Amino acid sequence: MLIPVVLSGGAGTRLWPLSRELHPKQLLPLVSERTMLQETLLRVRGLPEVGAPLIVCNEAHRFMVAEQARQIGVSPAATVLEPAGRNTAPAVALAALIAVKHGAESSNLADPLLLVLPADHVIKDVPAFHAATKVAATAANRAKLVTFGVVPTQPETGYGYIRRKDGKGPAYQVAQFVEKPDLARAQGFVASGQYYWNSGMFVFSAQRYLAELKRFAPDVLAACEAALAGAQRDLDFTRIPKTEFEACPSISIDYAVMEKTADAVVVPLDAGWSDVGSWSALRDAVTADAAGNVVRGDVILEDSSGCYVYSESRLVATVGLKDHVVVETKDAVLVVPRDRVQDVKTLVNRLKQSGRYEAALHREVYRPWGSYDGLDSGERFQVKRLTVKPGATMSLQMHHHRAEHWVVVEGTARITRGDETFLLEENQSTYIPIGTRHRIENPGKITLQMIEVQSGSYLGEDDIVRFEDKYGR
Repeated sequence: MLIPVVLSGGAGTRLWPLSRELHPKQLLPLVSERTMLQETLLRVRGLPEVGAPLIVCNEAHRFMVAEQARQIGVSPAATVLEPAGRNTAPAVALAALIAVKHGAESSNLADPLLLVLPADHVIKDVPAFHAATKVAATAANRAKLVTFGVVPTQPETGYGYIRRKDGKGPAYQVAQFVEKPDLARAQGFVASGQYYWNSGMFVFSAQRYLAELKRFAPDVLAACEAALAGAQRDLDFTRIPKTEFEACPSISIDYAVMEKTADAVVVPLDAGWSDVGSWSALRDAVTADAAGNVVRGDVILEDSSGCYVYSESRLVATVGLKDHVVVETKDAVLVVPRDRVQDVKTLVNRLKQSGRYEAALHREVYRPWGSYDGLDSGERFQVKRLTVKPGATMSLQMHHHRAEHWVVVEGTARITRGDETFLLEENQSTYIPIGTRHRIENPGKITLQMIEVQSGSYLGEDDIVRFEDKYGR
């Protein structure tokens, strides 16, 4: 049995302003109509004997991850919530421990193979990926720890490399892991034919990985075992206790295991792979037009070439622009030369240091019941558009410092206001005084759209007292 382990814990700061801390790139539709997480989950379909996936994600992303899996008909065997980022070795250790436990309990398969996949990669040629995975699974069944080495298409200084030993293949013993090289070394690597880009994808048996982790990084395994022993079931999530997991060292699989084990094997992968680690990489992952431009949204280009231009909410127009990235969202615009896109991470750090919300949040904020979009604000007021999914309900709550006015613009709302419960139809409204318990529910089969006008001395999101919440917040 092959168990996909999907790692969805990254922040993707180099793709700001689309990717943000609380809505990162793996949860965005960057290269297709589906999000990158959804593409990753669907990519394993068609492989033989594939079990339900294990997803490891940031606790703050849990409802978006669950909703995106539901939308494509995927039911994870477990969704593990990391309370803090500790890199890939601990994340996969948690998944391996859970896979062993589930296998022993349900199918007498206490040592399944794990297919470890970051949730934010692009793979254009899925049949080629399947073929490489079958080769990797065969090697993993011989107690090897397999990594996928991407066949390089050009000298690349932004990736680590794997050097293989001589052999017949299709799986090769690993000779060396190499850090990101300078251009001259990268050119030599590509010319030799013995080096591959380090993809960060793996296949190995759960027990074999845990055994090597115990041998080479026993403190990581001990911390993960302690954390999992204190895990709690929360709705469909496995919640890992923060104190125990934060005691775990932060370390990658490569450093913890792959660079030390004698059984590391690399399988070449030539499948149109990209980790979409920057705006330049995203442009290269999508088909450009005759002028080398990639556009998304309402965009008009005049005498422009080699550009990536993205519009989320309004017309974006360029004249005479060469080799630039332009990204417009509802609350931010980024303009950067393509050869400076790596510096976007520095820009995001400045936003964090300044306390700007744009580093972490979009103007439209997603919640398990739907989303809200901040339309306008001023002294003692703000206006939001609320979108509530069919069958969803907000928490029963109250506010100490603000009153709220609600107008239904589409759908039907069931309103709780104090001791009253009543329906509001389109174009009807109500008022929630300060200190009054209230709730919005969508009892219908279409999405509910409402306009909310808040007024009061303090309008922060932390002025919420919850009395009941079906989502366990």
